[in-house]
Amino acid sequence: MAKPLVALLSGAGISTDSGIPDYRGPNGLWRRDPEAEKLVTYEYYMGDPEIRRRSWQMRRKNRALAAEPNAAHRAVAELERSGVPVRVLTQNVDGLHQVAGMPARKVLELHGSVRSVVCTACHARGPMEDALARVEAGEDDPPCLECGGILKSATVMFGERLDPLVIGEAVAISKACTMFLAVGSSLQVQPAAGLAQVAADHGARLVVVNAEPTPYDDLAQDVVREPIGTALPRLLRDLAAEHSG
Repeated sequence: MAKPLVALLSGAGISTDSGIPDYRGPNGLWRRDPEAEKLVTYEYYMGDPEIRRRSWQMRRKNRALAAEPNAAHRAVAELERSGVPVRVLTQNVDGLHQVAGMPARKVLELHGSVRSVVCTACHARGPMEDALARVEAGEDDPPCLECGGILKSATVMFGERLDPLVIGEAVAISKACTMFLAVGSSLQVQPAAGLAQVAADHGARLVVVNAEPTPYDDLAQDVVREPIGTALPRLLRDLAAEHSG
């Protein structure tokens, strides 16, 4: 892979304009409601059929599947189309970067994707829509069609480790980039947050776009506190203009 010019780490803040709440943050649903957190905790999910049934009902109501990309997602895709080499490293599981037009091969989903399911036994994958159709048809805990194993969302649950291959590729991109944009991320969840440090250590220009202060603001050349939906498109248009010039 050619060395990327721009690495963009996106967190929950980039998707709130699309109507997706921040579940994982310090004030997110999973932290406020221990019972809700159990629905996305691997140990409980695997050990309790009732938890799985409730999880499937929660997925039926998940707004991420119906959400549309917002101006920030579209701006990232437009930057890539302008010819600037871009790699997206996202903590989000909503798939909105790809829906907005970013090529899937240029998006690393650090925490997986809510748009797919995976079998915990044989690791077969399939579309979430197909599994939800089975739930709608009356299966309250649909098993894997390949082996009968337990199906789960292809997201990283509490108690699961991130894919080391994905993290390895994210580190390589962070080392290679010349600019690292951290957008809508509190930069508090490791190892994703540490990618900003890796990029800075390897000479990248670090830009933080986030409503609240982050632990990496002191490392950043630029810190932007304005709303992401207006600030990011402007930043990326300027970047594209610099590149074309």
